[in-house]
Amino acid sequence: MEGQGDSNKNQIPQESPSIRVTGTDGVASGSGDSAGQEQKYVLALDVGTTTLRSHVYDKAGQVKGSSWRPQEIQQPEPGWSEMDPKKLLEDVCFVVTDSIKASGLEPQQISCMGISTMRGTFLTWDRETGEPFHNLITWQDLRASDYVSVWNKSFTLRALNTGASILHTLLRKKRHLAASVLRFMSKQVTMRLLWVLDNVPNIRKRIAEGNVMFGCTDTWLLWKLTGGSCHATDYSCASATGLFDPFQMEWSTIVCGLVNIPMCIFPEIRDTSGDFGVTDRDVIGFEIPITAVVADQQGSMFGHCCFDVGDVKCTLGTGTFIDLNTGSKPHASVAGLYPIVGWKIGKEVVYLAEGVSADTGNVMTWAESMGLFEDVSETSEMAESVPDSGGVYFVSAFSGLQAPFNDDLAVTSMFGMTPNTTKAHIVRAILECVAFRFKALYETALTETKLPLSQVRVDGGVAGNDFVVQLMSDLVNQTIDRSDTADMSALGAAYLAGLASGVWSSKEEVESLRKHNRQFEPRHTWPSYKKLYFKWEDAILRSKKWYPGL
Repeated sequence: MEGQGDSNKNQIPQESPSIRVTGTDGVASGSGDSAGQEQKYVLALDVGTTTLRSHVYDKAGQVKGSSWRPQEIQQPEPGWSEMDPKKLLEDVCFVVTDSIKASGLEPQQISCMGISTMRGTFLTWDRETGEPFHNLITWQDLRASDYVSVWNKSFTLRALNTGASILHTLLRKKRHLAASVLRFMSKQVTMRLLWVLDNVPNIRKRIAEGNVMFGCTDTWLLWKLTGGSCHATDYSCASATGLFDPFQMEWSTIVCGLVNIPMCIFPEIRDTSGDFGVTDRDVIGFEIPITAVVADQQGSMFGHCCFDVGDVKCTLGTGTFIDLNTGSKPHASVAGLYPIVGWKIGKEVVYLAEGVSADTGNVMTWAESMGLFEDVSETSEMAESVPDSGGVYFVSAFSGLQAPFNDDLAVTSMFGMTPNTTKAHIVRAILECVAFRFKALYETALTETKLPLSQVRVDGGVAGNDFVVQLMSDLVNQTIDRSDTADMSALGAAYLAGLASGVWSSKEEVESLRKHNRQFEPRHTWPSYKKLYFKWEDAILRSKKWYPGL
């Protein structure tokens, strides 16, 4: 499943390949002071699409030390997107060690560690040698687009959809409704993994010999950091692959059987907050219990303390991700919302309905590279310098269009430019597109789930743009609460890890630590934007079915 946002995108200084940040008190906390020795600390590793971060948190949820490094994306072929798995591990060891140093602590003072990762980026490797069969294939990779197209048009899938539809009519089970509208997407792992099994030499032979291991980013890092003792994932990460059945809470025998993916390569699925082993001294230099693994958007949801049914969070990072707490039951969508597991802690299972627009922060980066502005912080003021977009409409679809438009072949496009169009008009159109995509996702969630939605909690680098967030509030007539913490995925991972190890005793204690930066109240300007929004939807239609070569 798509959905791997980098929550702090566009807010990270780029002058250095890594950075260390000391605690807010400006002194090294913990090295020889008795109060520091009694304090409990949690380390959180956040593996994003563009940036790798590590933070050390104290019991008050405050960052005591941080370190980060940029991620290097390789594109060996048009549409391909890869990462070097060995380089990733090397960078992880660096930022974890460096963040502890930046905090002024010793490794033995860290109670536990939580890991948050982007979703849908996966790897296969040899069980005997530990060597990867290929690079990490990221969630943005389009090499399996032909597979997606062929399978979605196949008689086999149509037969499955029809059979499931009949069963849903007879039995009224949501699982059958979900299967009746099942479609494969490039952002899901399924078709990309099938491409690997069909195209990587000897991998099927090694599978038959029982020597192939599969995992997304979290599983690869767990296996390496624990010295090969833990081949596992959690329910939140598993549920975002497209290979998981959220209604049965297990790897999907239906999907895997349908496309001939052997389930013997899959990792064990464990509770989100629990035991994932201990870091190996030979790998990273010290031992810290790993007590949480969570997918980035679900981690952000937990960091926002969206614990009640109807709670909504929106992350404006590399992409836009709307997640709605649907409680103890998964949502079966016909419009493209995805039912995922938010987290599982003991007997508690919380489900989310998620909508995604894959291109947000990366569009801002592209616009900056095109010379539309010198710094992303200028864009809010630029947008407000003109009364409207001057008839310009922008469609962000570098990775196709997701719910509710659902077209992998859509392309990024811009309409309505005239000789009078300025940079400010184009920038405003781009920011309006971000808000328009949010509105489309929000209304889809509202219509499909029929749940009373609470105020929206927002985070991510692009959420720092006042123009965007205020317009989002205006378009959906809803209060939007902007978090005081930009890196919410890491905070959620820290909370989940700390709950498992006794740093925090309950979700209520965690919720008491929550802080917000600003609340945006709707200004009731929808009537003036109504025509513009519908015109933008026309632009969406013109952008569909356009991707070259497919």
